[in-house]
Amino acid sequence: MSSLHFDVVIIGAGPGGEAAAINLAQHGKRVAMIENRTHVGGGCTHSGTIPSKALRHSVRRTIQFNTDPMFRSIGEPRIFTFQEVLDRAEKTIHEQVDIRTDFYAYNRINLIFGHARFVDKNTVSVITNKGAKELHISADHFVIAVGSHPYRPPDIDFSHPRIYCSDSILKMKYTPRSVIVYGAGVIGCEYASIFAGLGVRVDLVNGRDRLLSFLDDEIADALGYEFRRNGVRLRHNEEYQQVEATDDYVTLSLKSGKLISANALLWCNGRTGNTQSLGLENIDVEADGRGQLKVDECFRTKLKHIYAVGDVIGWPSLASASYDQGRAASLDILGKVSYWDGQQVPTGIYTIPEISSVGRTERELTAAKIPYEVGQAHFKDIARAQITGEYLGMLKILFHSETLEILGIHCFGDQAAEIVHIGQAIMSQKGESNTLKYFTGHTFNYPTMAEAYRVAALDGLNRVRHRIPDKWDMVSAGIEFSK
Repeated sequence: MSSLHFDVVIIGAGPGGEAAAINLAQHGKRVAMIENRTHVGGGCTHSGTIPSKALRHSVRRTIQFNTDPMFRSIGEPRIFTFQEVLDRAEKTIHEQVDIRTDFYAYNRINLIFGHARFVDKNTVSVITNKGAKELHISADHFVIAVGSHPYRPPDIDFSHPRIYCSDSILKMKYTPRSVIVYGAGVIGCEYASIFAGLGVRVDLVNGRDRLLSFLDDEIADALGYEFRRNGVRLRHNEEYQQVEATDDYVTLSLKSGKLISANALLWCNGRTGNTQSLGLENIDVEADGRGQLKVDECFRTKLKHIYAVGDVIGWPSLASASYDQGRAASLDILGKVSYWDGQQVPTGIYTIPEISSVGRTERELTAAKIPYEVGQAHFKDIARAQITGEYLGMLKILFHSETLEILGIHCFGDQAAEIVHIGQAIMSQKGESNTLKYFTGHTFNYPTMAEAYRVAALDGLNRVRHRIPDKWDMVSAGIEFSK
């Protein structure tokens, strides 16, 4: 049995682990990365963010081709199989693995592919993937970044060829005529969009009374409308009782007495942290009922030399947030000041069309009794959207009705996840720089989707112009009210 020692051992090569490893290595630390897959990238690259977004992109391009009158003049609509769009996703996965493998090599990070398990507070045992060789690796610090996996109820047979979770769906070899998506969270809504875009009849079963309740109500309602317009049947306030599968169909029995049948079932109801085989009992660290670890503001567990980042600590369970958490944890290990503002993490939901937001919602501002107003820009009125044919969508700016401070940005439509970052940048500024003044006092390229900020800002100012304090310098603010 071989024994090795490192300054820091990272367990899990997803975004959080990668960010921590690279930053530590660049600051001179001797770092080992332990990954239980055969390639780096973690669940984000192999079964989550990258494949699902690559799938969505291919489906969206198909929709554009089939609905654009210009393309209709040169050919008939095309239907692609689920396997064909999966093949495109596989290409992206391979490209991501190659790039990330180069990152580790360039930064001289020791890659060890195998299963890690704590044997004591400073040592892990690793059974390597090749040859089942056992290593004992000790370190001064550890970062747990093992991610999560889909929750699978024990009474559902996920080995059946017509029953899938959000991981196994990537191995589907056929295109179903109909599919039941159980769970209307982010993952469920994204896959409902993908299947609907392929012409598959979709039943989206939601255990709550509305879609994505953390979103701005108007944005969530817009998503629901688009789902219905594209043939997705929404079933709110429903809970499963039993799942039965045959060679051709899956029947979902609901506690309300309803029966739904389809060619396939995609289970998207919850995720569990990958902590079950980490040997946490050997270091007196406990995971909760969802396999998640509790950490402090510096991402330290109960043991201050052991950190945890990413999906394994729960909310917000985003690849972007995991990366920042990993970097923040590495800075704390280095003895540097680290700060991560989880309240300013943008939400990106890659439905068709996509959704993105940052900051507070109208519901939150109302509950907090903060005086606010709304400025809106509808994409159908934006020249760039008219050029691209992406008329569907809107940008909402929520701002303080007295100080004009930006309080929230909510976007629905093409490129929403890109557009939101302009608002995010302005919200992070201080003084008058984080008010509507920026959008009315600066020139935007024309035609661009970014111009929606100027349109929304002027719309909002028109709503409060009779309440603008006299001290507000209308000229220097660059405000121009329309009649």
